Amino acid sequence: MKITKDMNIIEVVQRYPDTMMVFMYAGMGCVGCHAAQFESIEEGALGHGIDVDKLIEALNEIVDASDEAEAELAGVAAK
Repeated sequence: MKITKDMNIIEVVQRYPDTMMVFMYAGMGCVGCHAAQFESIEEGALGHGIDVDKLIEALNEIVDASDEAEAELAGVAAK
């Protein structure tokens, strides 16, 4: 699944917990606040003066890296 700017912040964090560090690093410590329940990534980024395109790129890089790691681990799993 590719993360897009219209996705809900909390939906992304719940589905991909590793993305929380990207939000926090970008200055969006509001991941745990009530607004994250209904606010899109774009709305949150705009509210914090963050370049939404760069944020989306960073979020997708984390998701891609996590997916690659899972695939590698699956190949190592005991049979």
